[in-house]
Amino acid sequence: MATSKKKTSGKKAAKKATKKTPARKATKAPQPAAPKKHRVFGISFASVYPLYIQKAENKGRTRQEVDEVIAWLTGYAGKGLQRAIDSKIDLETFFAEAPRLNPNAGLITGVVCGVRVEDVADPLMQKLRYLDKLVDELARGKKMASILRE
Repeated sequence: MATSKKKTSGKKAAKKATKKTPARKATKAPQPAAPKKHRVFGISFASVYPLYIQKAENKGRTRQEVDEVIAWLTGYAGKGLQRAIDSKIDLETFFAEAPRLNPNAGLITGVVCGVRVEDVADPLMQKLRYLDKLVDELARGKKMASILRE
């Protein structure tokens, strides 16, 4: 018993060979992700404040002097500062809701943790570095008038 095979014409074979694949859906180019916020911005001010106090007191300075430096930079003073501590707001909110940033804050220069504060691009990070720099100067024994850029 002989079986015969059907021969397909050249045109049909070509069609089969170039069978269309399903059209791919157009994919959108990936959007550049928004820059991630630095994780330090999520830390509560209430957790950082005692560290500032400790640093200053270890060098013979007082809590009142730390409060004065914070008030000079941010405008938080007395009950306003205590409210910020009690409400456990994060550092981002602390600076965003600051009563006023001192217009002379731009006079703060120098290096904190190997970073020059005047060259920090992110405005929020720069404010945080300003505060760190002021507390560092306080702990190093600088005169208050010099620290407050008077």
